[in-house]
Amino acid sequence: MNSVYPCTIAHVRTTPSRYALRHRTYLWLIDPDRPPRLPAVLRPLARFDARDHFGGSAPTIRAGLERFLATRGIELADGTVTMLTHARVLGHVFNPLTVYWCRRSDGTPLCVVAEVHNTYGERHCYLLRPDADGRAEAVKELYVSPFFPVDGGYRMRLPEPGPRLDLTIHLERHGARPFTSTVRGSRLPATAASLLRLAVRHPLSTLAVSAAIRLHGVRLYLRRTPVQPRPRHHAQKGMQ
Repeated sequence: MNSVYPCTIAHVRTTPSRYALRHRTYLWLIDPDRPPRLPAVLRPLARFDARDHFGGSAPTIRAGLERFLATRGIELADGTVTMLTHARVLGHVFNPLTVYWCRRSDGTPLCVVAEVHNTYGERHCYLLRPDADGRAEAVKELYVSPFFPVDGGYRMRLPEPGPRLDLTIHLERHGARPFTSTVRGSRLPATAASLLRLAVRHPLSTLAVSAAIRLHGVRLYLRRTPVQPRPRHHAQKGMQ
């Protein structure tokens, strides 16, 4: 079940002026209870640590997810989880978006959790109930970009990946869509050979993602894009 997806992440802003970026990287689709078993020499290139998700204090990623869901009256019990994420690479990780597809023990969909991290070290999880096409909506609750306030909502399409990875997130404000993010990619088996090829093609991939976000932020600032004040962030229940 574990797979890796070479992919292109695209952002398009339409206000106050149009600005677009594209970044190539790779994401992992894993069972957090059974992550890829890699040769010891390659493990620094792909680590999946509980400290990088939810409150960072749970003993495992699944335990953090179960605690978050339990505070919202949802019991995962013997259900299964599929997780799309960046791995920790050479000690560094930055995960703008991690998605968890949760199913009951009989295989029927239970819920989806979209975990968002910003560049200020803050994180927020959105509990979603997508329709059969993977479409869901959520009220925006985390300051992500310094050029958008914390208002409006998200309209998402998050189908569980198969041979293709195809995610879309729209920010909606005042009846318009000022920002759209897409993630597109194709599946590869999670093998040592696949990881080596991708690590050579995208060295220090998570550091590159973090640096790219900051670089484009500087470009937008130099274009005199108005900066919005960042409100104080309060940790969610179940995320401590």
